Amino acid sequence: MDALEDYADERLLDGCIYCGGPIETREHVPSRSLLDDPKPDNLPVVGACESCNKQFSKDEEYLACLIDCVIAGSTDPALIRRSKVAKMLRHSPALQARIGAAKSTNGEQVQFSIEVDRVRNVITKLAQGHSAFELSQCHRHEPETLHWQPLELMDPHARDLFEAPEIVQQFGELGTRSMQRMVMAQVSLQSADGKMKNLGIFVNDWIVVQEGRYRYLASDCADGIQIRMVIGEYLACLVCWSDDE
Repeated sequence: MDALEDYADERLLDGCIYCGGPIETREHVPSRSLLDDPKPDNLPVVGACESCNKQFSKDEEYLACLIDCVIAGSTDPALIRRSKVAKMLRHSPALQARIGAAKSTNGEQVQFSIEVDRVRNVITKLAQGHSAFELSQCHRHEPETLHWQPLELMDPHARDLFEAPEIVQQFGELGTRSMQRMVMAQVSLQSADGKMKNLGIFVNDWIVVQEGRYRYLASDCADGIQIRMVIGEYLACLVCWSDDE
């Protein structure tokens, strides 16, 4: 990732981005458990208190392991594609047993019952971090929209919309990293009388933290904040906060 400085008003991010308490540490966004070694350079970090920094770690490990167990259809570390997740499962028999107990089979289909609150905690936390880092906006309350789904199960049209870069229709806070990442593109449109017209548009595209492991897109839209994330090129996540919240 590019190492960009945040030139927005520093008062916008006063205190822990999750609870508003004193900043005592720096939190990586995304969580390191979702990335492979060696870690990418210039990982996004946000200010947090010690309590918030620690309280998500077990849920983050759970989600990282759950995703790869679902993909493998097994909790057997020997069948897990990510060595980091296999190591987590070997070192935590309780976590391996917990995910394994949620496994069921229907014919040849393997299913896992998901601990929804734990997944929701992690996805909300990730979105809060991206909102703070990219847009200099803190959202310490529950999002208006939170949705996740495997990419491969998305309707093709819905997936195209999800994967599309943002065409910027309004500018957010001056100096934010999101504004610095915008690029201008030129598009050609044909009018009703057949004449071609070139238009310049600003585009906010996906940020790849680690290829194949994690990417996100943070948008300051007309009706609020929208954060899109893809974890492990498997789980698509959408989190929104509206302006009137």
